[in-house]
Amino acid sequence: MSFSTRIRLLATPKKALTGAAVAAATTGMVLAAGPAQAAAPTVASSASAKTIAQKMIHDDAQYKAFSKIVEHESGWDVDATNSSSGAYGLVQALPASKMSSAGSDWKTSAKTQIKWGLDYMNDRYGSPVGAWNFWQANGWY
Repeated sequence: MSFSTRIRLLATPKKALTGAAVAAATTGMVLAAGPAQAAAPTVASSASAKTIAQKMIHDDAQYKAFSKIVEHESGWDVDATNSSSGAYGLVQALPASKMSSAGSDWKTSAKTQIKWGLDYMNDRYGSPVGAWNFWQANGWY
């Protein structure tokens, strides 16, 4: 029986997921959970957010550290949402509404999310480099 036939025979989504995992394991594939993501960001929106960040962060080392965190947290997707925690945006703010302190357009504006993220990293870790050092040691920041 083919993989797709086995999946179609299962009655519920939960069973289908279990069936897919078993079938994947049987064929040597690995299913794994990744960081929170909304739909994959478009290349244009990612590039735009990166350009905005580069203009806001003048020190190359600080930009690189900020970029590494954002890449891991959201893949540079302004709309990235963690379905289990509710963390949101480029820097995965939790609760997401905290970013409103940086601007009323926090849900859609890369610039506002970057501003909030930089303020957070500077306040809590001293800099984006400090935040990246913490992230590397702990897998979160």
